[in-house]
Amino acid sequence: MPRQHHYKRRAKVPGELDMTTFLNLMVVLVPFLLITAVFSRITIVELSLPSSAGGAAPVEPTFRVEVIVREGVLELGDGRTVIATMPKVDDEYDLQGLSERALALKRQNPDTVSASVLLEPQIEYDHLIQVMDAVRSTSLPGETAGEMRRVALFTDISIGDAP
Repeated sequence: MPRQHHYKRRAKVPGELDMTTFLNLMVVLVPFLLITAVFSRITIVELSLPSSAGGAAPVEPTFRVEVIVREGVLELGDGRTVIATMPKVDDEYDLQGLSERALALKRQNPDTVSASVLLEPQIEYDHLIQVMDAVRSTSLPGETAGEMRRVALFTDISIGDAP
Protein backbone atom coordinates (compact mmCIF):
# COMPACT_ATOMS: atom_id res chain seq x y z
CA MET A 1 0.00 0.00 0.00
CA PRO A 2 1.45 3.28 -1.08
CA ARG A 3 2.23 5.69 1.53
CA GLN A 4 0.23 8.83 1.41
CA HIS A 5 1.57 12.00 2.84
CA HIS A 6 -0.99 14.20 4.25
CA TYR A 7 0.56 17.45 5.09
CA LYS A 8 -1.26 19.46 7.55
CA ARG A 9 -1.44 23.10 6.63
CA ARG A 10 -0.34 25.33 9.35
CA ALA A 11 -2.59 28.27 10.07
CA LYS A 12 -0.73 31.40 9.08
CA VAL A 13 -0.80 34.19 11.55
CA PRO A 14 -1.09 37.54 9.75
CA GLY A 15 1.94 39.72 10.30
CA GLU A 16 1.71 42.96 12.20
CA LEU A 17 1.75 46.17 10.25
CA ASP A 18 4.58 48.34 11.55
CA MET A 19 3.45 51.97 11.34
CA THR A 20 6.28 53.55 13.29
CA THR A 21 8.30 54.46 10.20
CA PHE A 22 5.29 56.07 8.56
CA LEU A 23 4.39 57.97 11.73
CA ASN A 24 7.98 59.23 12.04
CA LEU A 25 7.75 60.56 8.50
CA MET A 26 4.46 62.33 9.26
CA VAL A 27 5.87 63.86 12.46
CA VAL A 28 8.62 65.50 10.41
CA LEU A 29 6.67 66.23 7.21
CA VAL A 30 3.53 67.88 8.61
CA PRO A 31 5.31 70.64 10.59
CA PHE A 32 7.67 71.25 7.68
CA LEU A 33 4.77 71.75 5.27
CA LEU A 34 2.92 73.99 7.72
CA ILE A 35 5.97 76.17 8.28
CA THR A 36 6.81 76.59 4.58
CA ALA A 37 3.18 77.23 3.59
CA VAL A 38 3.31 80.53 5.47
CA PHE A 39 6.11 81.86 3.30
CA SER A 40 4.68 81.01 -0.11
CA ARG A 41 2.61 83.75 -1.75
CA ILE A 42 1.11 84.10 -5.18
CA THR A 43 0.93 87.57 -6.65
CA ILE A 44 -1.59 88.20 -9.39
CA VAL A 45 -1.26 91.09 -11.80
CA GLU A 46 -4.42 91.96 -13.67
CA LEU A 47 -3.78 92.83 -17.31
CA SER A 48 -6.00 94.47 -19.87
CA LEU A 49 -6.00 92.87 -23.28
CA PRO A 50 -7.02 94.76 -26.41
CA SER A 51 -10.65 94.36 -27.34
CA SER A 52 -12.50 95.02 -30.56
CA ALA A 53 -15.33 97.29 -29.45
CA GLY A 54 -16.66 98.24 -32.87
CA GLY A 55 -19.95 99.77 -31.70
CA ALA A 56 -18.43 102.17 -29.20
CA ALA A 57 -18.34 105.85 -30.00
CA PRO A 58 -14.82 107.19 -30.54
CA VAL A 59 -13.48 108.93 -27.48
CA GLU A 60 -11.01 111.78 -27.53
CA PRO A 61 -7.61 110.18 -26.94
CA THR A 62 -6.17 110.77 -23.48
CA PHE A 63 -2.55 110.46 -22.44
CA ARG A 64 -1.41 106.85 -22.26
CA VAL A 65 2.10 105.62 -21.61
CA GLU A 66 3.30 103.16 -24.23
CA VAL A 67 6.49 101.11 -23.91
CA ILE A 68 7.62 99.22 -27.00
CA VAL A 69 10.17 96.48 -26.30
CA ARG A 70 12.30 95.86 -29.36
CA GLU A 71 15.30 93.56 -29.78
CA GLY A 72 17.92 96.25 -29.04
CA VAL A 73 16.00 99.19 -27.61
CA LEU A 74 13.13 100.29 -25.36
CA GLU A 75 10.89 103.00 -26.80
CA LEU A 76 8.79 105.12 -24.45
CA GLY A 77 5.91 106.98 -26.04
CA ASP A 78 2.56 108.62 -25.47
CA GLY A 79 0.63 106.53 -28.01
CA ARG A 80 1.26 108.95 -30.89
CA THR A 81 4.96 109.79 -30.73
CA VAL A 82 8.10 108.30 -29.25
CA ILE A 83 9.25 110.38 -26.28
CA ALA A 84 12.48 108.53 -25.47
CA THR A 85 14.55 105.61 -26.70
CA MET A 86 16.79 103.63 -24.38
CA PRO A 87 19.25 101.26 -26.10
CA LYS A 88 20.52 98.11 -24.43
CA VAL A 89 23.63 98.53 -22.29
CA ASP A 90 25.87 95.44 -22.06
CA ASP A 91 23.09 93.37 -23.64
CA GLU A 92 20.64 94.41 -20.86
CA TYR A 93 17.64 96.73 -21.08
CA ASP A 94 17.97 100.04 -19.20
CA LEU A 95 15.16 99.37 -16.74
CA GLN A 96 16.40 102.00 -14.27
CA GLY A 97 16.28 104.64 -17.01
CA LEU A 98 12.82 103.46 -18.04
CA SER A 99 11.62 103.72 -14.46
CA GLU A 100 13.04 107.25 -14.10
CA ARG A 101 11.38 108.42 -17.31
CA ALA A 102 8.10 106.79 -16.28
CA LEU A 103 8.33 108.66 -12.96
CA ALA A 104 8.82 111.94 -14.83
CA LEU A 105 5.75 111.16 -16.98
CA LYS A 106 3.76 110.31 -13.84
CA ARG A 107 4.69 113.66 -12.31
CA GLN A 108 3.47 115.42 -15.48
CA ASN A 109 0.26 113.34 -15.63
CA PRO A 110 -0.61 112.36 -12.03
CA ASP A 111 -4.15 111.15 -12.87
CA THR A 112 -3.03 108.67 -15.54
CA VAL A 113 -2.80 105.07 -14.34
CA SER A 114 -2.82 103.13 -17.62
CA ALA A 115 0.12 102.00 -19.70
CA SER A 116 0.72 99.63 -22.60
CA VAL A 117 3.67 97.30 -22.99
CA LEU A 118 4.08 96.19 -26.61
CA LEU A 119 6.57 93.50 -27.56
CA GLU A 120 8.15 92.18 -30.70
CA PRO A 121 7.55 88.43 -31.15
CA GLN A 122 11.09 87.26 -30.28
CA ILE A 123 11.29 89.07 -26.91
CA GLU A 124 11.66 86.75 -23.92
CA TYR A 125 8.94 86.50 -21.29
CA ASP A 126 11.34 87.52 -18.52
CA HIS A 127 11.96 90.86 -20.25
CA LEU A 128 8.20 91.48 -20.38
CA ILE A 129 7.94 90.97 -16.61
CA GLN A 130 10.93 93.23 -15.90
CA VAL A 131 9.54 96.03 -18.09
CA MET A 132 6.10 95.71 -16.51
CA ASP A 133 7.66 95.98 -13.04
CA ALA A 134 9.63 99.07 -14.05
CA VAL A 135 6.48 100.77 -15.40
CA ARG A 136 4.22 99.74 -12.49
CA SER A 137 6.32 101.08 -9.61
CA THR A 138 9.67 102.47 -8.57
CA SER A 139 11.69 103.01 -5.41
CA LEU A 140 12.34 106.49 -4.07
CA PRO A 141 14.47 107.60 -1.12
CA GLY A 142 12.47 107.74 2.11
CA GLU A 143 12.41 110.40 4.79
CA THR A 144 15.18 108.79 6.82
CA ALA A 145 18.66 108.02 5.52
CA GLY A 146 18.93 104.66 3.78
CA GLU A 147 15.18 104.10 3.67
CA MET A 148 13.53 103.34 0.33
CA ARG A 149 9.80 103.56 -0.30
CA ARG A 150 7.86 102.01 -3.16
CA VAL A 151 5.79 104.39 -5.32
CA ALA A 152 3.09 103.24 -7.74
CA LEU A 153 3.36 104.68 -11.26
CA PHE A 154 1.15 103.16 -13.96
CA THR A 155 -0.67 100.21 -12.42
CA ASP A 156 -3.25 99.44 -15.15
CA ILE A 157 -1.09 97.65 -17.72
CA SER A 158 -2.14 96.32 -21.12
CA ILE A 159 0.07 94.07 -23.19
CA GLY A 160 0.16 93.52 -26.93
CA ASP A 161 2.23 93.13 -30.07
CA ALA A 162 4.58 95.89 -31.12
CA PRO A 163 3.78 97.69 -34.38
